[in-house]
Amino acid sequence: MSSNPVFSGGTDSQVTSQVDGPDNLHPIEANADAILFLNSLQQEELQLFLFSETLVMVSDSGEPQGELTIQVQKGSRVDEFGIFTHCLFVHAFSRGFINKTVCGNSLQGYLSWNMEILEQQSQEFIKLQSIPMEQKLNLVTKDDRLIITRRVKEGEDVKTERITKSCSSIAGFISEAANLVLLRVMAWRQMVPSNARFLALDTEGKLCHSTYQCLGSQTVEINHQQVEVFVVEQNIHSQVGIPSSCQFYLLSDGHLAKRIQVGSPACCMIFKMPNVREKDEIESPPVFGKKDLVWEEDAELYSKFIDRKEELRLSHSRYLGQHPEAKAIISDFLLFLLLSQPEDVVTFASEHFSPYSPFEMPLTSWTSKHRLSLFCLPVSSWKEA
Repeated sequence: MSSNPVFSGGTDSQVTSQVDGPDNLHPIEANADAILFLNSLQQEELQLFLFSETLVMVSDSGEPQGELTIQVQKGSRVDEFGIFTHCLFVHAFSRGFINKTVCGNSLQGYLSWNMEILEQQSQEFIKLQSIPMEQKLNLVTKDDRLIITRRVKEGEDVKTERITKSCSSIAGFISEAANLVLLRVMAWRQMVPSNARFLALDTEGKLCHSTYQCLGSQTVEINHQQVEVFVVEQNIHSQVGIPSSCQFYLLSDGHLAKRIQVGSPACCMIFKMPNVREKDEIESPPVFGKKDLVWEEDAELYSKFIDRKEELRLSHSRYLGQHPEAKAIISDFLLFLLLSQPEDVVTFASEHFSPYSPFEMPLTSWTSKHRLSLFCLPVSSWKEA
């Protein structure tokens, strides 16, 4: 998409160009609450709102007059230097009748993941029988400046106006494309930054304040189904044009159920309930209190114990079968122990097994019943003994 579109048709009767505009004497700025809200946006959250929706335009009597389609998806934009930027792409268009007058508009916008405008083109027209009216608005960010080009055509009369703003002076600016995404965020969070004052463009293409207000929750009927919606009102506080208000009735996942332009004879609403995304409930990790382990009552642990016990029994039996001398030595010791029944069993055992030691001379078990055993002495005294 070209950063500097060329508008065809008609002859410009008036062309004006301003740098930072006449409001530079009294600059209009977004407040801290608006900046804080925009800074809270995360790419992971915004990716929840990549879907399209279609609403039907109906008159006061309920007759269909047209339709409105809004689509938000991932996109990529190529600047004049051929550099690709991954971003959000917003496309919205409508066509219908108001009081039997053909009207319509279209919008294409590229947004960064923190809602800064990269480029946007919008067009709206009203086909009056006397004088057809058409307005084209182009926004493009270039060299840290926002260039706003507005072209209005009434019959054969064409007027073009261009305003350049530094990006630093329009922090908190919400374009039409960004507004459609932010409404989905507010519905998902069930929260409106009511004290925030953003920047926006009014119907004359002039910079002004934009605010949001929560009107609470309401129950509406969609395709014979009662659904709760979150109502948000946006107000454009124009200083030179006509202030405007628009009410948005939003489902919990950001789908637009109804849109009312205050003062308009028509509204937009859905007639088919979409698949509403539910919020993922993050359960807190379970807390387990300290509990004494009674392994005998645990079938799995008890089964493992029996298996291990049998494994050891077989291993021991196998070893004793391979070393029959071990059984003979133990039997002899028990035999002599029960015959002698000494008061000092440890000393008796040391004397009994001393013949098997390779470091001492063979002794009989009756050599000395009062000989001091090495097991009864400190380790440091073994050599002396």
